[in-house]
Amino acid sequence: MLIQTPDGITLSADLLGEPGARTVCLVHALAADNGLWAEQVPVLLAAGYRVLRVELRGHGGSQATSGAYTMRLLGDDLAFVLRRLDLGPVDYVGLSLGGMSGQALALDHPGLLRSIVICDALPESLPNADAIWGPRLAAVRAAGSVRPVAQATIERWLTPAFQAANPARFAEILGTIEATTAEGYGGCVEAIMAFSHVARLPQLSIPALILCGEDDHAVPPAEGERIARLVPDGRFIAVEGARHLPNVEKPGDFNRVLLEWLGR
Repeated sequence: MLIQTPDGITLSADLLGEPGARTVCLVHALAADNGLWAEQVPVLLAAGYRVLRVELRGHGGSQATSGAYTMRLLGDDLAFVLRRLDLGPVDYVGLSLGGMSGQALALDHPGLLRSIVICDALPESLPNADAIWGPRLAAVRAAGSVRPVAQATIERWLTPAFQAANPARFAEILGTIEATTAEGYGGCVEAIMAFSHVARLPQLSIPALILCGEDDHAVPPAEGERIARLVPDGRFIAVEGARHLPNVEKPGDFNRVLLEWLGR
């Protein structure tokens, strides 16, 4: 489905499962789309949940805008979708950028979420964010495409062992990275480079589960542990043998932890 925001931007979402069931909202990483949750959707539906997947501005079927985005803007987009669909408080699961914008959503729009799972995400920009992201941003904008950084991105996300065992899934995710708009990628990178939730995370009023791949090369697990310490009701779990996408690389472990959390 397509939903238009007050500023005229079209956002893409899909809603699966039986009306009236408790809803789990899934939001993807930078340079990904709703397909990132292919390993979770069947499991959640089989467990009786309704599943809402939302694509962030400039990703998948959601419209890109030029210029820098902010975490607050991305959180506001998510809040607008949730209010438009009127599903009641949802359980939120956000990976990487989805986890960062999800923190903004939870802090700026209390009442829309009943719990939050923050996966492989930062509580604030890294001190060396300019050095990390500046060259990638320059390469993408020069090419007008995410292709120049796609291979290095997926190698940070998934292990060589996963690629060898799952070449089709690896290629699918790589294709999604390459297909992300340069405007959407750049705008979201600007948001990642200039945000901090640290001062407000102690005010988070809902339960929070923080997950991180034990071998994440993009977001140090220590940052997830930091979030868990900052929030009043936080729990941290590391997923063994996974990099930045534990939901894809270790879906059995990830899904077990998620279902246990939702059943809490």
